[in-house]
Amino acid sequence: MTDRFVMPMPDDFHAHLRQGEPLMQYARQHAGQFGRVLLMPNTMPPIFNVARLTEYRADVERALAAIPDSERFEPLFTFKILPSMLAAEIESFARAGAIAGKYYPSGSTTNAADGPRSFDDVDEVLSTMEESGLVLCIHGENPEVPVFERERAFLPQVERLLARYPHLRIVLEHLSDEESVRFVEQGPANLAATITAHHLLFTVDDMIRDSMNPHLYCKPVLKFARDREALRSAVLSGSKKFFFGSDSAPHPREKKECTAAAPGVYSAPAALPALVELFDSLGSLDALIPFMAEYGAAFYGLAAPSRTITLERAPWQVPQLIDGVVPMCAGKTLAWRIWGRN
Repeated sequence: MTDRFVMPMPDDFHAHLRQGEPLMQYARQHAGQFGRVLLMPNTMPPIFNVARLTEYRADVERALAAIPDSERFEPLFTFKILPSMLAAEIESFARAGAIAGKYYPSGSTTNAADGPRSFDDVDEVLSTMEESGLVLCIHGENPEVPVFERERAFLPQVERLLARYPHLRIVLEHLSDEESVRFVEQGPANLAATITAHHLLFTVDDMIRDSMNPHLYCKPVLKFARDREALRSAVLSGSKKFFFGSDSAPHPREKKECTAAAPGVYSAPAALPALVELFDSLGSLDALIPFMAEYGAAFYGLAAPSRTITLERAPWQVPQLIDGVVPMCAGKTLAWRIWGRN
């Protein structure tokens, strides 16, 4: 049994920092745990043009300036794909440093009402992204079918997309379904997927077994034990198609504990220690390194991490509330904690 575990500084290829004053608080929870963080564009207002991207980058940089140098992460930026976009706008995003565009089907999740209704609505956008080498990130759910079927019901659209754009790098975000895992495994090399900590740790029973836990309500919803086992098998398999994206999505407590709870799990404060504990319990700590610090960077064409982080086997209790938000694993004692960075 090891008491310390050293790994390259992990990357998070899917996170929400929101906007305004809370952005600084949420950025602190990623600081010191992740070397790079891919920021989602469904802010209010969204990242839908270069001017908004520039404004948001400045907001993020101000938040990072308040964090010690040794703990800062490198922010990576995306833009929100809208039906009205033209090729010239996509080329401008590429020149401005965005590395991916995010496709939210209309009505599929938080702040997605303005999203496209089909990939046909954004053919010019996707063609230009393919030519420019930008990655397409997809919230892969069909909001018109029952909630537990939404992810698998979206897969035929992705299949047609792959046939139409054979050189477009595509990431299916936050996989939650065993059928989706098989789809990605059997897909071409330009198809990959992110997997979250909460989908690896929990099932729908954890959310609604004895009473409703709104802090585990997310989109796509947590599913069944067989789905969780498929996700775990995928990340332990050594396949380079699966890498980490937290989908850490903070909502103030009052937005979760109400009659219409907002979807999202605030996983950033506990994701890394919780995953070290999980992989340790599965006897596969070494598999955590490529999942969190190699495969995602390779798919996005980024350099390997240059820093390391050390975790120690030392129990600590996750706070019940952080910055007005109930975090993942709130009140639970985790076996591992961050010890230091290099």
